[in-house]
Amino acid sequence: MEIRLRGHHLLCLLGFRGMGYSAKFSANMRLVYNELREQPQTLITIIGGPDDLCACFPKDAEQHCENRSVYEHDKRILDKLDFSAGMTLPWQDVIHRVRVNMQPEDINTLCYTCEWRTYGVCEAGVRTIKQGGWMPSL
Repeated sequence: MEIRLRGHHLLCLLGFRGMGYSAKFSANMRLVYNELREQPQTLITIIGGPDDLCACFPKDAEQHCENRSVYEHDKRILDKLDFSAGMTLPWQDVIHRVRVNMQPEDINTLCYTCEWRTYGVCEAGVRTIKQGGWMPSL
């Protein structure tokens, strides 16, 4: 299985604890999260736009997946992790880059526009990875 992810979703997955924009979005996120958690060799292709998680964004909500600010958010994270769109690598390599290139506090700078940042879950997810931990079971 290969999963297509945009830049900021690499970090969103580390902070995912079941919350989401809708039940369908959360269910899809949980499916991807569990796949990556249980199969760290799963291949990720980094893409420069809407991805496999965006596919379940609620149709009746304000669409933001194509907003310039979201693309800028992706770019900040890809630059920090030294990734670029078009790369394919195992999820465990993404985790390694987070361990090497990030601090939990980076979430406040990288994700300053994100409405989910104030929950602290992404910062906690990066902290867990930095401390040698893994994605917790949901």
